[in-house]
Amino acid sequence: MGSRWSSEEERQPLLGPGLGPGLGASWRSREAAAALPAAVPGPGRVYGRRWLVLLLFSLLAFVQGLVWNTWGPIQNSARQAYGFSSWDIALLVLWGPIGFLPCFAFMWLLDKRGLRITVLLTSFLMVLGTGLRCIPVSDLMLKRRLIHGGQMLNGLAGPTVMNAAPFLSTTWFSADERATATAIASMLSYLGGACAFLVGPLVVPAPNGTSPLLAAESSRAHIKDRIEAVLYAEFGVICLIFSATLAYFPPRPPLPPSVAAASQRLSYRRSVCRLLSNFRFLMIALAYAIPLGVFAGWSGVLDLILTPAHVSQVDAGWIGFWSIVGGCVVGIAMARFADFIRGMLKLILLLLFSGATLSSTWFTLTCLNSITHLPLTTVTLYASCILLGVFLNSSVPIFFELFVETVYPVPEGITCGVVTFLSNIFMGVLLFFLTFYHTELSWFNWCLPGSCLLSLLLILCFRESYDRLYLDVVVSV
Repeated sequence: MGSRWSSEEERQPLLGPGLGPGLGASWRSREAAAALPAAVPGPGRVYGRRWLVLLLFSLLAFVQGLVWNTWGPIQNSARQAYGFSSWDIALLVLWGPIGFLPCFAFMWLLDKRGLRITVLLTSFLMVLGTGLRCIPVSDLMLKRRLIHGGQMLNGLAGPTVMNAAPFLSTTWFSADERATATAIASMLSYLGGACAFLVGPLVVPAPNGTSPLLAAESSRAHIKDRIEAVLYAEFGVICLIFSATLAYFPPRPPLPPSVAAASQRLSYRRSVCRLLSNFRFLMIALAYAIPLGVFAGWSGVLDLILTPAHVSQVDAGWIGFWSIVGGCVVGIAMARFADFIRGMLKLILLLLFSGATLSSTWFTLTCLNSITHLPLTTVTLYASCILLGVFLNSSVPIFFELFVETVYPVPEGITCGVVTFLSNIFMGVLLFFLTFYHTELSWFNWCLPGSCLLSLLLILCFRESYDRLYLDVVVSV
């Protein structure tokens, strides 16, 4: 199971004497657990309500991604309706990465107070954020500030919806369902961002710059009404999810589903120190953060990159949509495969990043058709971009599971929090750089195959271990 790569300390069973499968002391406080003479016998089990918990969390992640990407697909309409500048549009997108700055506070809250409190706080921030955007004011300057404030609050919800998926899957799901649950919970945020490419343009009409002055004013009012309809709809959905979460979202099941779920974990301080001093973890964290950060920045300017190839903004949006949807579907399928064939996470990542390296190289060489003489058609651009998105996006849940296995017994929320913090900082800096230096983007195409190849080499050199799985399979027997 790869346990030969882990230290003797990491392989020690974390259940105290007399504690069997499903009888972990960590379901109480650490101090109380140490004082328990014995545990009540009984096997670990799963509950049907786990799917309801997963559904509520996944819906929250979906809407968070949808709200974050509200303005990008309708930026031209938003400019006319509210007078947004290019800096405003860029900042509305940047509130997502900026929201990860207090990521360590949410990691601490998840570790100390559990899943229910963290999810309730997250959904409440989203209610406040979407509510701010709906306040009816006539002053456009004040309206823009309210919209920015709402997007900032929604960005603060990002650390939970991105980091808590492995924690939820470990808390509620058995060992042969964990990767699947992680994939569903983590991929729905990406799917929400992709659906914004459909919802916005379908509801909000594009501005008509050739209309007379009176007709243009009428068109501006109509566009503003349609945008506000989208904002009210998103606010209503968030309120429903928050009400459902408040009514029923238990912090944990009555009995843990596995030995790993029942075991004690390291403290917050020891966890952070362990992560920052673990060379193998830092290696695989860079393999995740660099290519996905580059891909996020590249996707944000995809319409500008494809403009010289005479690809319209609408086609660029559809390319982004299908690459994310394909990545979600393939990611869940790969995670289900990983649940059936355990201990194969590294191999899956090698296959995915081999495909990402080839497809990104294909796209880059196609854009240089004057030198390479490769056919530059809409079909080849669609195929290479969508394949690249599928390979990279589908790797996210596999990475999350491998992170947790590598540094166990560090809590899942802290592990994924550090990784997503690094990725979003990298993406935010890249997007900020592209905001000011976007006149020449051909060099950016070479960053894609370079980052994918670097990640592939890091994964190839990475020595995998499955300490959490070892505990479930061996200790439970």
